[in-house]
Amino acid sequence: MTPHDELRLLPWPGPDGKPCYLSTDDADSHLSRLADDTEAIQLNLAADLLNHASEIMSKGEVAPEELRALAKKLTGTLRDTMRVADSRGHRLLGPPRRDICDDSTAV
Repeated sequence: MTPHDELRLLPWPGPDGKPCYLSTDDADSHLSRLADDTEAIQLNLAADLLNHASEIMSKGEVAPEELRALAKKLTGTLRDTMRVADSRGHRLLGPPRRDICDDSTAV
């Protein structure tokens, strides 16, 4: 299992667009590395698309077809980026914290 006994959300959808998960103790397994590489590619593509969108929006007047195409690309990229953020966020969470001073140790 992944840290904290959680499944890792993979950066690609499964059949019918449903989430895919990985259960492994090996963060260096083939599938874990493939997921890491895919996440890096998705985030780099998102950065490139953001720059492209900024350029288009700074042009002034933009054709409706160009805006629709941009919105479609941004939507897909945002979906991928949110999946990466969700997956990484879950992996950052540690096990539930215990209070530093619980009632049994209070003086």
